[in-house]
Amino acid sequence: MLYPNSYSSPLASILNEMFCILGPQVLRVTTIKEEPYAMSKGSELEGFCIDLLSAVSKKLDFKYDIKLVKDSRYGKTDDSGNWNGMIGEIVRGEADIAVAPLTVTAKRETAVDMTKPFMQTGLSFILRKDLASDDSQFLNLLNLFSTEVWVGVLVAYLLTSVCIFLVSRISPCEWEQPDTENNSFTLSHSFWYTVGALTLQGAGPHPKALSGRVITSIWWLFSLVLLACYFANLSLWLHSDNQQQSIKSFEDLANQNLIEYGTIKDSSSFAFFKNSNNPTYHRIYEHIKNAQSYSLNAEEGIRKAQKGNYAFIGESVSLDLAVARYCNLTRAPEIIGMRGYSIAAPLGSPLVKNLSVAILHLSESGELDYFHSKWWASSCMAKNGKSAPLKPTSLKGIFLLLALGLGLGLFLALMELAAKSRKIANTQQKSCCSVMSAELSQRFRGGEPTTPESSEKNKA
Repeated sequence: MLYPNSYSSPLASILNEMFCILGPQVLRVTTIKEEPYAMSKGSELEGFCIDLLSAVSKKLDFKYDIKLVKDSRYGKTDDSGNWNGMIGEIVRGEADIAVAPLTVTAKRETAVDMTKPFMQTGLSFILRKDLASDDSQFLNLLNLFSTEVWVGVLVAYLLTSVCIFLVSRISPCEWEQPDTENNSFTLSHSFWYTVGALTLQGAGPHPKALSGRVITSIWWLFSLVLLACYFANLSLWLHSDNQQQSIKSFEDLANQNLIEYGTIKDSSSFAFFKNSNNPTYHRIYEHIKNAQSYSLNAEEGIRKAQKGNYAFIGESVSLDLAVARYCNLTRAPEIIGMRGYSIAAPLGSPLVKNLSVAILHLSESGELDYFHSKWWASSCMAKNGKSAPLKPTSLKGIFLLLALGLGLGLFLALMELAAKSRKIANTQQKSCCSVMSAELSQRFRGGEPTTPESSEKNKA
């Protein structure tokens, strides 16, 4: 029985008319057992296509009876031109729709109607990670941080060094007699001291004033967190097999002779290379045909890729599943011959339009992406997380802490100098601002100091 709503009322009325003629039947659905689209779970089925069918039925308000295709085939014509598999069951009227990873092809469109694709796929290849890795990258250690982070670290180093120099000049605690005492924190000493702290090594004189110690303490904390992040990313990179691939495309595969490659014999993948006018793809076809590097099925191709010097060519979504299950495999980033998986229905069926709209709704709402992430979940993520360069957003906390520390250090240095200037101003009956200006001039330009002794000397 159907329960029409505002979304499905057109389809509901059509189906109700059909059921008035056919009797109290539900939609007959045919599918094929293939991981992870439809798999046995006790007496029931589960998988991506099962979830898709359930979601579509809820949107369109219909019930269904799902069964596995009798001959375990997708559907192609025999020598007499008759269709077998799920397409054959649709053509013969044994099923109302076929929900499975059915590739949309021109020949199938002449026999059945197909909905908008619910999944996009194409041709790619998998091979062992140790065969695909490229160890010629000499600057990988610099790639552990992004360019923005390296620039930020350099700017932080320069600012901190300058701030230490300024604080050492401003604070009266660093020198009691600016006119006779040489300050140990020159600009070059400040740069050297900051480098030593960054490498967790003591270098040069240490600041004595509170303001200088605040800045150096914050810089030590900044250095410690920065190095911890770097070494954590370094450890992840050293233990990760996901390094840059030297074989990234079908052209790379065709231009080498060290790794054997092949696909399933008489498959749509093999037919693609056979019928292609692209010189690279035709070379791949000639090589596979001459070397007889076929695989009987996808399982055999995956096993050959796992065992040795072999790249298996197949549909990208199936290869992604193999990569998610077997952690020693990787898929090439290039995908060619894009095609889609769709739901099939009899020619002229009124179901196709409404099923297409329902699929588009599921895609726009993100449910199809959720189903994909659910059934293609990788078991290798916990073991082999890919080491990506750290971005500035990951380290913004320690940069903000450093900025606050620099500001606090400069503020404390000015307060220390202001306290001394006020004391001198009270003694000499002068303005605090004039005394403070004279003190700053003495520290940075070698001017005459403003002290009681120098004042008496000037009067004399």
